Amino acid sequence: MAAPAMEGAAVMALRSVMLRVRQSAERSGRRPELVRVVAVSKTKPISLIREVYDAGHRCFGENYVQEIVDKAPQLPEDIKWHFVGHLQSNKVKTLLSGVPNLAMVHGVDNEKVANYLDRTVSSIGRNPLKVLVQVNTSGEVSKSGVEPSDCVELAKHVKLQCPNLEFSGLMTIGMPDYTSTPDNFRTLSNCKAEVCKALGMAEEQCELSMGMSGDFEQAIEMGSTSVRIGSTIFGPREYPKKHPN
Repeated sequence: MAAPAMEGAAVMALRSVMLRVRQSAERSGRRPELVRVVAVSKTKPISLIREVYDAGHRCFGENYVQEIVDKAPQLPEDIKWHFVGHLQSNKVKTLLSGVPNLAMVHGVDNEKVANYLDRTVSSIGRNPLKVLVQVNTSGEVSKSGVEPSDCVELAKHVKLQCPNLEFSGLMTIGMPDYTSTPDNFRTLSNCKAEVCKALGMAEEQCELSMGMSGDFEQAIEMGSTSVRIGSTIFGPREYPKKHPN
């Protein structure tokens, strides 16, 4: 089949993002392939995700359980889905049973949800699930995540008490207007150093999920291994109605 004469806007935007990721990594002396781009497709139709998939991208993220559970079965199984943000414990079973190709949860923020995830992975018999502990680095009351001073305790719990989970690192969501950048990245980096020391982990084994459309280049330069890009790839979000989480 002949390639279409013109690439869609999302594919062109993806290529531009990948180039910027590579340049940011190289500027900071890092290998670009060590930075994952999670294309966050919330509120976007299957057809648009499919376009980006057809351009070779395999890593996609969603913020709402119902949305990822609806979309995943309609798309190829080799997609690596990432659930990003606060996960309620009563939605854990729906998420894990509905998305067998869930690669990672960015956002374990308490022991209860960690325990639910651990038990559910075991009961449905899937491979161990990679999880990141969410840290509230901006101090906003409205944000989920543990306080930086509590990150070691929760990371220890996941690593030592949850055999069906793979503690893979830390994540943060900065302020929407990016005024917490780059302090939130610095805070998360400091948390990583403390966690690695407490758990006897090599720093390169501990991921940092930080950086979104407005600040991902700076995040990469400060050590991010996972940037979550939504509107820069897919265009502004479309909220037709209030979405139940």
